Amino acid sequence: MSSNLKKIENSVATIELNIPKEKFEEGLNFSYKKNVGRFNIPGFRRGKAPRIIVERYYGEGVLYEDAIEHLFPDAYQEAIDSLKIEPIDSPTIDIVQIGKGKDLIIEAVVPILPDVELGQYKGIEVKKVEYNVKDEDVENRLEQMRQRNARVVPVEDRAAQMGDIVDISFEGFIDGKPFEGGKSDNYSLELGSKTFIPGFEEQIVGHNINEEFDVNVKFPEDYRVEELKGKDAVFKVKLLSIKYKELPELNDDFAKDVSEFDTLDELKEDIKRELKEQYDRSAEEEMKENAVKAVVANSKVDIPEVMIDRQIDISLRDLDYNLRYQGLDLDKYLEITGKSKDDLREEMHDDAALRVKTQLVVDKIGKVENITATDEEVENRLNEMARNYNVNVEDLKKELNESQINNIKDDIVYFKTIDFIFENSKIVDKEE
Repeated sequence: MSSNLKKIENSVATIELNIPKEKFEEGLNFSYKKNVGRFNIPGFRRGKAPRIIVERYYGEGVLYEDAIEHLFPDAYQEAIDSLKIEPIDSPTIDIVQIGKGKDLIIEAVVPILPDVELGQYKGIEVKKVEYNVKDEDVENRLEQMRQRNARVVPVEDRAAQMGDIVDISFEGFIDGKPFEGGKSDNYSLELGSKTFIPGFEEQIVGHNINEEFDVNVKFPEDYRVEELKGKDAVFKVKLLSIKYKELPELNDDFAKDVSEFDTLDELKEDIKRELKEQYDRSAEEEMKENAVKAVVANSKVDIPEVMIDRQIDISLRDLDYNLRYQGLDLDKYLEITGKSKDDLREEMHDDAALRVKTQLVVDKIGKVENITATDEEVENRLNEMARNYNVNVEDLKKELNESQINNIKDDIVYFKTIDFIFENSKIVDKEE
């Protein structure tokens, strides 16, 4: 079998496969043996008619489809190996020549991994990013620690007020009829948290334990449940209990209780140090991202639309996965936003194209610079995965196939290449 690359245009390769007539004859024999049992020809028991009779009765073409399906995969694989091209999707084929006693000629058209024309990727100028720790940041962290260490104190002698934590039972009605999801026998709600329908929490303020009362609200026009959008509702509410958070005083005793430090000043200094490390990491990640953006902008690549479509598919799956954590799914999200899936795909197109281009450019730099994943790095990544998923690392290794291990290696190389780009960039100026 032989092949030749007729052309490459817009990252789509056109390949001509030539399968010798002798090989095509083998394919026809294969097709005959596979299908002879379904041929019903007068004068012959089913499955007993010779091939020559089958071809005369049904026409020679009756055996072509399975002959091609039998021969094409090996011929195609041999062609892409010898031509050293990397397909990114299945080929479409066209039969150029076919017939008994003739070579079988097939034209295959397939999207291939596009060539990347790298621009400057060393010595890229990146503005320095620096985030300074402010006193306000330290105070916010201390306030979070106070909230975590607050004592919840029951209230018996006063009405509910903003900031309290109340337990309530309720049932919602629209036009005098209860609606699905509008009832709870014991619900804990922090007044002022704005987690309920606008106006609900404010109407609990001023009521006492065991008091029963109505709360009148209007569901927002953009509410996530279509049937409730813009509807007026009445909730029958009973106030079961009232509690408030008693926050610890910020002093040396607080520092001793929540940390290994003896004084509040020492605790503040430690928080400041921790925030500085966190901000420095964030600044470095931002500079890395900016360096990669600059390198990608300097490079040229014609991206096949199929690669962008695949990236959009991944983005849609990620969106659906994240929405499910919020009690929604993609279909419900589209209903709420009034968009179609095609609208969403169009919105995602440019971002997906940039993601694909970034991946291709970084991969190309990794190959040019011969960046690889060491055995030690792969082992470290496997150990990290085992810890994250709380499984034995040896059991994890047994579950992973060669393709999955290669994906892990590719990820390691990808991020090492990003580090390489950043390490070879030039940090300039200072951007607060």
